[in-house]
Amino acid sequence: MPVKGDLTNTQKPVIADALDLCCGQGRPHAGNGQGHGGGHVRTKVEERHERIMQIVRDRGNIRLAALGAELGVSTETARRDVKALTAIGRVRWVHGSVSWPSGPLSARDARLNRPESVPAAPPGLLIGMIVPVADYFYPEIIRGARAAAAASGARLMVAMTDYDAAQNAAQIKGMINAGADGLLLTPSWGIDGPTPKDCEQIADLDIPTVLVERRVPAGVQAAALDRVTSDHVAGAALAVRHLAGLGHQGIALVSSPTHTAAAIREGYRSAMDVLDLGLDDMPVTLSGPPGGPRSFEETVLDLLRRVAAREVTAALVHTDHVAINLIQRVLARGLRVPEDFALVSYDDELATIPSVQLSAVAPQKRAIGEAAAGLLIRKLTDPTVLTTRIELLPRLVVRESCGATSAAGAGGGGLEP
Repeated sequence: MPVKGDLTNTQKPVIADALDLCCGQGRPHAGNGQGHGGGHVRTKVEERHERIMQIVRDRGNIRLAALGAELGVSTETARRDVKALTAIGRVRWVHGSVSWPSGPLSARDARLNRPESVPAAPPGLLIGMIVPVADYFYPEIIRGARAAAAASGARLMVAMTDYDAAQNAAQIKGMINAGADGLLLTPSWGIDGPTPKDCEQIADLDIPTVLVERRVPAGVQAAALDRVTSDHVAGAALAVRHLAGLGHQGIALVSSPTHTAAAIREGYRSAMDVLDLGLDDMPVTLSGPPGGPRSFEETVLDLLRRVAAREVTAALVHTDHVAINLIQRVLARGLRVPEDFALVSYDDELATIPSVQLSAVAPQKRAIGEAAAGLLIRKLTDPTVLTTRIELLPRLVVRESCGATSAAGAGGGGLEP
């Protein structure tokens, strides 16, 4: 009989290296949209992670250097693997020693790390977390949830659906069978939102559930679920007000199809309307089907024409991937960023990579994870807690691409110079 926290082979959460993207081994995803890939490198990483967990489970704890030697890899590789596994709650890494997370944090670590709003969890509390991926957008959300859970004395177990809607039910069932007391859930729905069947699937779960970065339509039974989300509408409006405050009037929106695209478009349109500026919405897809949204290349050519004619002088660009590709095309045309064309990206995942670092709207991902886990723990410790919906306002991180020398006078709150 499986013990609490164990999964059968068919229901086992997929373990992914949260740092693969930084190391060039992971799958880049457009925002928190869809993606595919992986291949042989990811398989080797997963096998090594399984070996690490087996070693740690058998020994109880092991020094990082000794772990690397036993695996036959460098200490730096072992450190990267352990950091990724720690982020999703599969091992614990404290003061150079890797251990199995079978018990709560020490009193000292709990005191240092526990958010004041998160109550102490009952002994043995296990939280399940289901996210689409762990290599873009979600690593910080996972880390935030893990920190809140560990600080309260709970364990966090993470599974991924790889943006495969068919995996939603399987992973939920796997978590429940593994003994999860509650769920933090980011379902892999279509980018247009949940279908009626999707809503029914999560409406009658047997354990308390908090939706993370997902919304359901008002009026359906699932709308009664607690949720913690970013206010992407306000985040997009913040970027538009910032660019307008720098003197730009021709502000375009270049957006790729992701789960947040509709909210970003709503915020863009609202801010442009309030500021009495003309709309220039350019939805794109990186590989558009016939009759569908314009391809990225088509959008770039149209945008460059408008920039050359001074019809457009700035843009809000979603996602970081699209913004980086766009900057490359602009610079190759002999135009300057930000002098001829300013932009603000949306996501702040890869914003410091290009030669002209991106000013970016940054959803407060770690805080989202902390708030979601804290809310779930409160629900589990006090069933009388009312249904709660939390929205966190993203920040605007000012770098080079927008042309601002400081955040002063940029037309909105939440700015970081």
